[in-house]
Amino acid sequence: MLKLCGLQFLLLIHLATWLSLEGLRVSGPLKDMDFFVQEGGGPRILHQFTLEPPAVSFRASGEKAGIIDIEPRTGILYINGSLDWETQQVHKLQVESLDESGSRVKGPYAVTIYVEDINDNPPEFNQTEYSGVVRQNSRPGKPFMYVYATDRDDPTTPHAQLSYSILHHFPKYFEEMLFQIDNVTGAISPTKTGSYYLDPLKQDTFTLVVSVRDMGGATTNAFASSVDVVITVMESLWKAPPTIYIKENSTQVHPVNITKVQSNEPGVIYDLFEKEKLPRLPFSISEDGDIYVTEPLDREEKESYTFFVVSKDDTGELVDKPLQIHVIVEDINDNPPLCQQDLTIIEVQENEKEGSNIGTVLATDMDEKGTLNSRLRFHIQSQEPEFPSKNLFYIQQDTGTLQLTGRSLSKRDSAKYFLKILVTDPQFQTVCDVEVHVIDINDQIPIFEKSDYDSVTLAENTPIGTVILEIQATDADEPATGSSLIIYQVKEGDPNNTFIIETDSETNRGFVKINKALDFETMPVYNLVINATNPEPLVQGVQYNSSSLTTFKVFVTNVDEPPVFQKPVYKTEVPEDIPVNTLVMTVEAYDPEGDSVRYCLEGDVRNWLKIDSATGQVYTASLLDREKEEIYSVQVVASEINNAAQKSKAFLVLQLRDVNDNYPQISMDNPTFFCYPVSGGEKTLIQAIDADELLFYSKFTFSLADEMNARNNWEISKYNATHAYLSPKHANFEEKVYDVPIILNDNGNPPLENKVNLKVSICKCSSENSCFIEIDRQHSWPTVGQAIGILFGVLLIIGAILAGVFCHMKHKEKNENSDPKDAKDKAELNRLA
Repeated sequence: MLKLCGLQFLLLIHLATWLSLEGLRVSGPLKDMDFFVQEGGGPRILHQFTLEPPAVSFRASGEKAGIIDIEPRTGILYINGSLDWETQQVHKLQVESLDESGSRVKGPYAVTIYVEDINDNPPEFNQTEYSGVVRQNSRPGKPFMYVYATDRDDPTTPHAQLSYSILHHFPKYFEEMLFQIDNVTGAISPTKTGSYYLDPLKQDTFTLVVSVRDMGGATTNAFASSVDVVITVMESLWKAPPTIYIKENSTQVHPVNITKVQSNEPGVIYDLFEKEKLPRLPFSISEDGDIYVTEPLDREEKESYTFFVVSKDDTGELVDKPLQIHVIVEDINDNPPLCQQDLTIIEVQENEKEGSNIGTVLATDMDEKGTLNSRLRFHIQSQEPEFPSKNLFYIQQDTGTLQLTGRSLSKRDSAKYFLKILVTDPQFQTVCDVEVHVIDINDQIPIFEKSDYDSVTLAENTPIGTVILEIQATDADEPATGSSLIIYQVKEGDPNNTFIIETDSETNRGFVKINKALDFETMPVYNLVINATNPEPLVQGVQYNSSSLTTFKVFVTNVDEPPVFQKPVYKTEVPEDIPVNTLVMTVEAYDPEGDSVRYCLEGDVRNWLKIDSATGQVYTASLLDREKEEIYSVQVVASEINNAAQKSKAFLVLQLRDVNDNYPQISMDNPTFFCYPVSGGEKTLIQAIDADELLFYSKFTFSLADEMNARNNWEISKYNATHAYLSPKHANFEEKVYDVPIILNDNGNPPLENKVNLKVSICKCSSENSCFIEIDRQHSWPTVGQAIGILFGVLLIIGAILAGVFCHMKHKEKNENSDPKDAKDKAELNRLA
């Protein structure tokens, strides 16, 4: 603090007196006064109080701090040194005038000196070094630590307004910074680049040099300080757990905790959503991120589950990327073996040799394939009859294949054998029933009753399934066995399987049917050779010969057929904003007879398409609109040029892909109002809607139009991605409807912005807190004047009708007097009267 010695300052005062006290800028009688003095600056004169007789001197007392005083004889109030705002902001003194005897004449009066701050203190951090931890993949802009600095200067002035910034970033791998700092709060958070690239395996420590400047950092002569901030990068807490295995049909008390997830940010809201649509999702998540299975699972119902975990903040915005959770249901042995047939019938010929495989017993197990739980073993439990021996059959325990153990079976010994087969897994068992039929050996071949069935003539449009011929062969083997059942097949002359032959198993009669459409242009004549065989193989030494063959011809006649499309349905996907006259697709049809084909469209109700009648190229005829119709279907008609009656149709299906071409709007489902009078603090929820296709996560931005009335009267605040709060800024509203201009942005690609005038009613409210609106009288019952007018008009019409009737009667009466009529005319006159 600068201070002059008494002699020096006394000389200064006397010099001021010599130069004439009148030269001081401020002087006057003794009274209460306030002075505003900047700190520092050294000694100075503040004011001169003038003496008023009988006063001959002044005296000052109070907070003089050793440097503030008054010269008794001249009344000069001075500071002999420098004031310091940080030490004392206000000095309060009392000044009085004295007479020759030292008695008070006037006063004491209050003299207050307010010290004004200057920027003479640099900001200081509250720590010499900071350290913080950031998690990998943390959300950009979300603070994970703060730095804090103070300034001893006056906080109400820019001298103590601090601004933070990052001076250096060590190490620095990218042009873009990995971290950012809020210049006002000192909050440090990852940038978008940092959120993506921070990885503790690549670099786990960073040092930031953070600077703080006063004067809001806006001037070059501001004071500055810096500090090191050491940041440790740690592995992200938000990661998917490994695949979870849960045993089916658990007997534990549910719900059961199976895993846990944790966001990098505290206080988030966790939720689950399904990857596939299920009747129910048997999983839940707690507010702490613990995932539970809520009920016992059944592997036979569903063997695995995949779902996602999301984390949101309190506004509903996603905090982290969704995590995929995969659960596999482990099998337990909870299913017994099942016979595939209630009764398995196996036929065995008499001449089957020892060890021959005669059939297989089929059984299944619903437990997991390839595990011991579904491993089946087969055993013969019983055989009836046990003649001519007890163990005529053997079954392979792992395959269920039945074999003969001894000599060939004889139908004379027994025509049937009944077997009980025990099928077991490690825990359960089932008995399957088997009947073994001993059948006659196949030593006779089928013989056709005709070797040639001549020919048939068919039009090429004969329907598929039509029976065109019946054939008959006989077999002398035992009836109703595989040795005597006849199977008919086209052996030659039908390369495309155009015909099929079905057998009546009781009569062995064959029915030749059309299996595929006939085509005169492709095959006008078929020379068919048909053979007859048995499902059972012939015994050794017996072979099929020409007696088991027959022939016949099929002649196909030409029919004028309609054109044929290459495909029954043509599908394509196009964006809804493609220009008019854009080629969408090409359809193709041909005429079997080779005639030229013409194309046209049917069902184009919106007139969106047109087709080149010669080439089949389909173009857009007008602008498309997905919001009117997302899947647009029309029919393409192909007809012969020389015979328009011959035509075919195919479907053309357009899938319209959405583009962002609809401006966002305010939902008007519910009127917006505030109850009159407005008390302040009210708010109402408004919703943004968009006719474009909604994506997984739609986000709208709300703001007021840059108009003075709107910003003075209203304010808008975000609620979530689709809603916002509208609230009045004051209570001085009239009872009427206001137009509130709101700017909506759908943040699409490209983003669309729309100005919407929202009608907001300030109205009296009912007891149910709903807007009360009086019904306008002119929209209800007519007034008295209107009712009289309507009645007068009706009476005029009735009077006109009566006048016409009486005139007509007078005219009739006059004619009757001049030329009398007969009784019939009088009756008509009376009726008219």
